[in-house]
Amino acid sequence: MTVDAPTLPQAPAQTPPPESHARRWRGPGWGFLAKLALMALVNAFGVMTLLSAFRVESWVVFSATLVLLLAADVVYFTKRALPLKYLLPGLAFLLVFQVFIFGYTAYIAFTNYGTGHAGTQEQAVEAALIQGERRIEDSPTYPLSVVERVGEVGFAIVDEDGDVLVGSAEQPLEDARGAEVGSAGSPTEVPGWEVVPRATVITDAALQEQIASLRVPVSEDPNDGSIRTRDGSSGAVYESTLVWDAGAQTITDTTTGTVYTANDEGLFVAEDGSALPTGWYVNVGFDNFFRLFTDPALAQTLLSVTVWTFVFATLSVVLPFALGLLLALIYNDARLKGRRFLRTLYILPYAFPAFMSALLFRGMFNAEFGVINDLFFFGANINWLGDPWLARAAVVWVNLWLTYPYYFLVCTGALQALPQDTLEAASLDGAGRSRQLRSIILPLVLVATAPLLISSFAFSFNNFTVIYMFNNGGPAIPGAPYALGATDILISAIYDISGVSGGAADYGLASALSILVFAVVGGISAIAFRQTRKLEEFQ
Repeated sequence: MTVDAPTLPQAPAQTPPPESHARRWRGPGWGFLAKLALMALVNAFGVMTLLSAFRVESWVVFSATLVLLLAADVVYFTKRALPLKYLLPGLAFLLVFQVFIFGYTAYIAFTNYGTGHAGTQEQAVEAALIQGERRIEDSPTYPLSVVERVGEVGFAIVDEDGDVLVGSAEQPLEDARGAEVGSAGSPTEVPGWEVVPRATVITDAALQEQIASLRVPVSEDPNDGSIRTRDGSSGAVYESTLVWDAGAQTITDTTTGTVYTANDEGLFVAEDGSALPTGWYVNVGFDNFFRLFTDPALAQTLLSVTVWTFVFATLSVVLPFALGLLLALIYNDARLKGRRFLRTLYILPYAFPAFMSALLFRGMFNAEFGVINDLFFFGANINWLGDPWLARAAVVWVNLWLTYPYYFLVCTGALQALPQDTLEAASLDGAGRSRQLRSIILPLVLVATAPLLISSFAFSFNNFTVIYMFNNGGPAIPGAPYALGATDILISAIYDISGVSGGAADYGLASALSILVFAVVGGISAIAFRQTRKLEEFQ
């Protein structure tokens, strides 16, 4: 008889628990949301730049911005091109702050852009017509209201037919449909514009000045005149005594009959040689570069400035390096007590802002009440800032005071990194301290500091802060153009020529000089870096 084995009860099959809602939908992470917010800001700024560039018809800026914006969206919203996610910001900043600026400077160097040539021909024509404006004798007086839109001020007038016209300096008068006229006869509601209350017009002095200088063109043709107002409540048509003929490229003075013709130099010139004061910028080729060498007064002055620039840059590297190395050798001696405290004292000038130090030394070198004359020269009246050679010596001293702590730090680090076994071997071979300094220490220190010295030379070559803040490049060179002075270096000369500090501006000439300075500094740096390879033989 066969007995069947008992059957054990089987556990019911367990079905996997339903997947939680969190596993089914995790949603975007915080990193993605942060990237989305950042790219939203980038796109908003990019679109704003595109609209501004389109409005002023700056197609180079428009195209470059569009390319960068599209590249950023493609790179950061795709899983590919991972290296570009890190390289694109640096490339964008390089393009905007280096390549574009250099390219624009090079472009300006080939133009006559400057005082009297600061705009396009259309802007020059508009400026000339404005300067010759007179009120038309039979022009009616129109009821007028001052209107405003997003910081833009304009005029709204009621014409002879009772229609409301509105416009601004950039937008000629056009029909304002839906506008309302008040009991006083002037517009009170203008769609798209905000009517400025009469009380505000009377009490706001800044607004009154803006209204007095505002000209709203009657039409697209500049010869049709513009609306102007004296009291902010009524306006009239002002028409220029000059007439522009775009086809013939001439401006005719209707009061004298003189005809001014546009020439290749960006000026309107009459047959007698007289010219209108406002011109426009044009391409002049290499004229700015030739002028730097062929204009006698300018060439002689720039030669003096160039020589002084090389002297100043050289002394600004050699003297601070020598002083910094000397102090580093002294305070690197382990036998000297309180080295850390003394090093801190010597570093203090480096921690003080350079422009403040230059201003303080400017007062200290003052001939009348400066402490330099009182304390060190027994009250003698030494004109440090008025004599060319004394001013140069003073600015070299100021720069020495500001820069030697930097070389002190650099040389201290280089000395502490020197191989001690080499110095000990030289000492055992009978080399004294001077021999070790000349044959071992100085060459090895130069190997470590040569790139820094080269960069310091380039910095000193363009050290605008000390020159400008100490003496503003003075004293003035007699007969020099553009108010150039004895302590001016090339970078401050460029500043003076550009007219930023006042006077006539010649951006084209300043840009040409900037290109030459860039070429000189780049060439010297390249040669110096190549020569530093010879120092590596000492290692």
